[in-house]
Amino acid sequence: MTKTAILDLIVSKPLVPVYYNADFETSKSVIKACYEGGIRVFEFTNRGEKAKEVFGKLVEVVKAECPGMIIGIGTIVDGKTAEEYIAMGADFIVQPGLTPEVGEVCVAKNVVWIPGVMTPTEIYRALALGADCVKIFPGNVVGSGYVKALRGPMPDVKIMVTGGVEPTEASLKEWFGAGANAVGLGSQLFKDFGNLDEFKTKIKSLFAFIQP
Repeated sequence: MTKTAILDLIVSKPLVPVYYNADFETSKSVIKACYEGGIRVFEFTNRGEKAKEVFGKLVEVVKAECPGMIIGIGTIVDGKTAEEYIAMGADFIVQPGLTPEVGEVCVAKNVVWIPGVMTPTEIYRALALGADCVKIFPGNVVGSGYVKALRGPMPDVKIMVTGGVEPTEASLKEWFGAGANAVGLGSQLFKDFGNLDEFKTKIKSLFAFIQP
């Protein structure tokens, strides 16, 4: 999938699970349930010793069993790690902050780069370094009003918000109404994962709300 197609998919399917589990089978069941619920953009995170091992296997699952889905890797802080995950098939790279060397790797490899930012200065710097989208993090600290204010001078910047976004109609209405292009959903999304049918129904209802 081209970089443009990946960015278009992030915007058109803007609910992005942010997930990590050291167990491959658990991670596989989560990603397949997300897919069946309508998720097409999935962020696995580099937060444990088995992250690379599990991610590599998940890439194969997505290719074989989840057509039309993309999988990226989050919590990347250095260029070497970015290169390793890109080699494994990461469709996009997400950072909690902004590291220029990660941006250099993504630009050189033509891979979507989404650095974490907060201030307008950081956003402009990220764009100058080649960012395709920026991640406002942590969203709950700055609030939706901050994103809305950014839209004045930055109407065309692709913005993903992570941190403090809840999988509820009220929360999604607040953030998308403020101008977010996509949102990252973490532990709040997965707290009811024990019931797969309810989990998939919940995701479908959220998509129906934001894309009626």
